[in-house]
Amino acid sequence: MDAHAIHSRPRLSEEQARAFWYSLINYEQRTPTPDDLKLDRMRALIARLGDPQKRLRILHVAGTKGKGSTSAMLAAVLRRAGYRTGLFTSPHLCRVEERFQVDGVPISSDELTALLNEVRWAVEGMPHSAITFFEAATALGFLHFVRRRVDAAVMEVGLGGRFDSTNVCDPVVAVITSISLDHTRQLGDRIAAIAMEKAGIVKPGRPTLSGAATPEARPVIERICRERGSSLRQLGVDFHYDYEPGWVSGEPAAPLWHGLETMPQQGSMPQQGTMPQQGNDRAARFRVRSGRAWPWMEMSLLGDHQAANAALAVACIEQLRTAGWTIPDAAVSAGLAETDWSARMEVVGRRPLVVLDCAHNTASADALVRTLHESFPPSRRLLIFAASNDKDLAGMFRILAPHFAHVFLTPYLGSRRSAPPDQLAELLRSINGPPATQHSAPAAAWEAVRAIAKPDDLICITGSVFLAGEMRALLTAETGKTIP
Repeated sequence: MDAHAIHSRPRLSEEQARAFWYSLINYEQRTPTPDDLKLDRMRALIARLGDPQKRLRILHVAGTKGKGSTSAMLAAVLRRAGYRTGLFTSPHLCRVEERFQVDGVPISSDELTALLNEVRWAVEGMPHSAITFFEAATALGFLHFVRRRVDAAVMEVGLGGRFDSTNVCDPVVAVITSISLDHTRQLGDRIAAIAMEKAGIVKPGRPTLSGAATPEARPVIERICRERGSSLRQLGVDFHYDYEPGWVSGEPAAPLWHGLETMPQQGSMPQQGTMPQQGNDRAARFRVRSGRAWPWMEMSLLGDHQAANAALAVACIEQLRTAGWTIPDAAVSAGLAETDWSARMEVVGRRPLVVLDCAHNTASADALVRTLHESFPPSRRLLIFAASNDKDLAGMFRILAPHFAHVFLTPYLGSRRSAPPDQLAELLRSINGPPATQHSAPAAAWEAVRAIAKPDDLICITGSVFLAGEMRALLTAETGKTIP
């Protein structure tokens, strides 16, 4: 668009700009159909904004699980290596500004308002109902990273890959994390079909890294890479990893929300949001074998699934090195040790231990249970649970229920997709699950669990990113602290 025309237009206030953005169709709030997923709208919008994505060096990350963690790891390593790094992720936990970060700092309200004005002006002349909330967000992310002159932009796919709005980019590398069943209405009910959608981000002549290890997914990704002339390196074939679990003790006694109390204020460099090591705590470690033997490195995140994500990030760094990027080993180890990715097995309380997680399908529920078993002391375990109504709720309960003494069922409040507690209770009863109580809101569930929890218990909060965000905001409000 003409720069003079843009700046001569009346400026929307912050309130008006956000009202425009939130008025758009939002598939995070309601489930899209396959016909809703297409790139024509996004291409038209981004062309009106001057195709800012063409001025960025982009690392494009897709996958069912692990794409956010892998994106955060890559951004942390590149930042440590001295590259000004943009990170685009979704959805956010507590504040929408979290989706757009440069060197770990979320976009400011003023920057967000200015860019929303540009997106709004670009939408003029297009059918208002055609542009979605996420398409506007993606365009905004591209613009923000160009204006901030980033050296690299790590872009996480929102849904699928082939028709995701981020897929208008031509990345320096495509990264595909693990693949499992999720969003089956939109992407298909077979792993192979989902793999095809994820592999839609593979670009001709550009390298691809894959952490998809299932027999159904691997040949699909191999075929698409072969057809598009994309070199492919795969976890379990071209590189491998070893993992040593971390350990989180219940001792010594510490302030209940110690981890959240140490979160930085807006504008400062964020530190790892997980509970700092105390007493007999031990960080998780991993090493990569990829033609060279990497040393053992510490991880800020817990779980074998996170070690797989870290190995994929290391393989991506190796690929960037072959393309001439300067990324020292010290930057890799430091970046992985301090990756800030909240609500992923995040310890936010002690005595009782309180673990905040975003597991929302069967694969992530299984990873949560395994990590609780290997990295936390045995104890009575209590579960606060909410989930979206389009998830495999029965499958998640079959995995989670045997490991908890009581389940506190609640809706989350930020979306109409939340499954009602009575539906969740019926599913639990159908599998002979543990005792459960129903609550009207996350705050009510928290008050109920806190009333019965003993110092040696463990409280796990999981089922949805929406629940994790609402609970994190609730717990932070109790401390009087602000998440950046």
